[in-house]
Amino acid sequence: MNILSAKTLAGRVGAALVGVAVIALAGAASAETIRIGVSAGPHAQILDAVKPIAAKQGLDIKIIEFTDYVIPNAALASGEIEANSFQHQPYLDNQVQDRGLKLVSVGKTVVFPMGIYSKKVKNLSELSNGASVAVPNDPTNGGRALLLLQDQGLIKLSPEAGLKATPIDITENPKKLRIVELDAAQLPRSLGDVDAAAVNTNYAIESGLNPLTDAIARESAESPYTNVIAVREVDKDKPWVKQLVESYHSPEVKQFVTEKFKGAVVTGW
Repeated sequence: MNILSAKTLAGRVGAALVGVAVIALAGAASAETIRIGVSAGPHAQILDAVKPIAAKQGLDIKIIEFTDYVIPNAALASGEIEANSFQHQPYLDNQVQDRGLKLVSVGKTVVFPMGIYSKKVKNLSELSNGASVAVPNDPTNGGRALLLLQDQGLIKLSPEAGLKATPIDITENPKKLRIVELDAAQLPRSLGDVDAAAVNTNYAIESGLNPLTDAIARESAESPYTNVIAVREVDKDKPWVKQLVESYHSPEVKQFVTEKFKGAVVTGW
């Protein structure tokens, strides 16, 4: 048996280490970058928890925050981002129908039970005749708010209106409430100007409201408004989509949502 000289052995070890480094760099370079649009607040926080899990599957997630509910779908449709995670299924369905977007949902995420908040009353029964109640001005979230008001016994809606109810679908309004339609993101700031407001939970949390203690009424968690991950139709069968959804649906993310939001946000898968 030949005995290698110290110099030869060192040389071979060095070459092996260089080879390992090259392989590691090649693996890092092969990570696929996925830009995902979210609304600020819980959606972004949850995706931050998804990132390290997705990284193990070769996905490098870049989180892009938006401040409204319209631009994320436009950005997705135009290819500025690869996916978004900010909207519930009825909203996506409405956007696809009304704007002709070629987008589809590929996985459920979380449910944000909508709440009614007020700086002027502690209970909905205290609302006076003619009180002003602000609701989101987009079709699906506006209808969602009106359905919540109906569930609380404040109004009645035409049964035909369904999830897209608007103020003109109100058939009974004993207290003659004034329904004020505002952009969803502006609703927390409207609380000083209206008697009450129905606020999406992500915007409530972002503004410092606690849905569990500050809301004077809340939706049941069993609602049709489960949020989804959306992608372009042409991308729905790509490997990274499955990897993204599996990463989101991991036990680690479910635990994060439970511990972070303590029931204000619940998992929908």
